[in-house]
Amino acid sequence: MSYAPTPHMRQAGLFGSRDKGFRAWLGPMSSSRESHPPEETQALTVRLRKITGQLHGVERMLATDYDCPEVLMQLVSARRAIKALSEKLIHSHMEHCIEQASSPADARRKLRELLIVLERYVD
Repeated sequence: MSYAPTPHMRQAGLFGSRDKGFRAWLGPMSSSRESHPPEETQALTVRLRKITGQLHGVERMLATDYDCPEVLMQLVSARRAIKALSEKLIHSHMEHCIEQASSPADARRKLRELLIVLERYVD
């Protein structure tokens, strides 16, 4: 499975030099930060923290040698939670970033960016 590191991940030093070709493949993307309602950002953050907790729980299960089916069920649960978080973020992006773009050209650019990401999301 391939991954798509974001510019923010690269700036934070989370990815090495082998990922430099990704930006060339993807093309220019917006470097501006969009404004989302604080309550929405908080809700997404809470969801992400719950997922992180689930994954830490899976790590503990592996360390204490739980039965594989139990570990796998927890991974299924975490995967579904990640999918639900992703869907919320997609809807938020449509509402706050694309619909409220500064111009029609900016909205089209942001929509193209989203389509590129969605192509990788459904992979």
